[in-house]
Amino acid sequence: MQWLLELFIDQNSVPHTLLIISLVISTGLVLGRLSLFGIELGITGVLFSGLIFGHFGNQINAEVMDFLREFGLILFVYAIGLEVGPGFVNSFFLYGVRFNALAAGVVILGALLAIAISHFADIPVAVAVGLFSGATTNTPSLAAAQQILGGLPNITGETLKMPGLGYAVAYPFGIVGIILSMQLIKKVFKVNVETEAETFAKVQQDNAHIPVCQDLTVENTNLNQRCIADIPFFEGVVITRILHDGEVHIATPDSHLSVGDTVRVVGDKVPLKKLKMLIGPESTIDLQQMTKNLYLRRFVVTHKQAIGRSIGQLCLTHGVTISRIHRSDVEFSPTPDVHVQFGDELHIVGSQEALEAIEKALGNSLEELNHPQIVPVFIGITLGVILGSFPITMPGMPSSVKLGLAGGPLIVAIILSRIGNWGAMTWHLPKSSNIILKDMGIVLFLACVGLNSGDRFVDTLVHGDGFYWMGCATLITLLPLLTMAFVAQRFFKTNYLSLCGLLAGSMTDPPALAFANGLNPSAAVSIAYATVYPLVMILRIIAAQMIVLFII
Repeated sequence: MQWLLELFIDQNSVPHTLLIISLVISTGLVLGRLSLFGIELGITGVLFSGLIFGHFGNQINAEVMDFLREFGLILFVYAIGLEVGPGFVNSFFLYGVRFNALAAGVVILGALLAIAISHFADIPVAVAVGLFSGATTNTPSLAAAQQILGGLPNITGETLKMPGLGYAVAYPFGIVGIILSMQLIKKVFKVNVETEAETFAKVQQDNAHIPVCQDLTVENTNLNQRCIADIPFFEGVVITRILHDGEVHIATPDSHLSVGDTVRVVGDKVPLKKLKMLIGPESTIDLQQMTKNLYLRRFVVTHKQAIGRSIGQLCLTHGVTISRIHRSDVEFSPTPDVHVQFGDELHIVGSQEALEAIEKALGNSLEELNHPQIVPVFIGITLGVILGSFPITMPGMPSSVKLGLAGGPLIVAIILSRIGNWGAMTWHLPKSSNIILKDMGIVLFLACVGLNSGDRFVDTLVHGDGFYWMGCATLITLLPLLTMAFVAQRFFKTNYLSLCGLLAGSMTDPPALAFANGLNPSAAVSIAYATVYPLVMILRIIAAQMIVLFII
């Protein structure tokens, strides 16, 4: 049994390192699943597991720990960037400038409070930034703060332990504080959850932009024998089928309309309503039921040669009509100049032969869709490390600033995810692969942070300033949430369920999201959460680094 004892004692051996890291992560994930009053630590349980192991003297080689921590951080933030990148610009400008402004207010107020607490409450900056991250339950900001703190001159190993300690002390109330804020707002403003859900459903129905189908009878004589391509009123609307002389044909740009024809049009409700005035009234004929030689299929773009081709090219080449595209949880009716991307789901109408041909051209391979390309991942990480290491000189700063291993890969991933494809190379990462990459990265990071800070955690909590820090963290949690929630309710009359999603999203906190979803099955909570999540995630990473740079 001597070999087993040496396995646990020899801190410089590779087997010992793998053993301790694996034990910390596995026990931490089990710990994270334990529920107390309906609240779970989730993946943050790995941090507390690392603190326990570190408290009892289980350590690994310091250089190896540094590598695992930084490598885990890079994997995590790169996966985050790929996840939030496609929706970052759209969510900010299209789905809720007001929501994002309120959520940004929560982040900024929290950062200002952390700076004020460090200055007036005599708390070291390394602890203050840890309190900021823990009080807002945001692990990426902790990672970013530790990384930039480690790059500053005259920073000791003991100082690098402080953010993890502050985070661990503040985190439990960070979760509880969000839920308390939701309950307090509900009581103060006397909110009826059921009424709020009904109001939201009505607004959503009135503002829906989901493509719908209508069969219209051509009565406008000005359209008689006119080619579809020559009619300039089909922006955002697609004609998929034409009933002419008792036979249903697929509609192409070269198809001609005749008075008495029945056409199936697909598009948003508003342009369809206007088109109805141009073409004619709704028909009593259901073309879907009459069609015998045309079929509707859904194909996924996975073939390298199809990526980047326009809808017009695909329709003309294969004699089909592409009525809708489902991309990144958004469905829309495409114009001929829209270019397809990897992973797009196309709704296509055509004959059996044409559908078989275009399926081969598009790929439609679920295996290819779920199989990540590894080369783009490491190219992106390479570019991210280079960008993160580039020194930026700023007036008033004691030294040049770097985006670091948290900021560089994050920004590169966002840019690449917006590009989507580069020739045959795609920056798309299947959802399952992204989750694995993200979770592997964060558990490695949290395990190392916990092990590094574990020897001081209990002493700080029991004999040091742990409870004092906890009180300061409570302010960082509650004040920004309550302030912006009051503004949202008092001045903007924000729907309560949307507000709950906004508050959970402003803290990027899944347990709070789960609690809010439990109030009512309405989609209001999830929509608001998803709307603010990309911007908030980026702002919290930037804010944590700014706290360090402004206070140092």
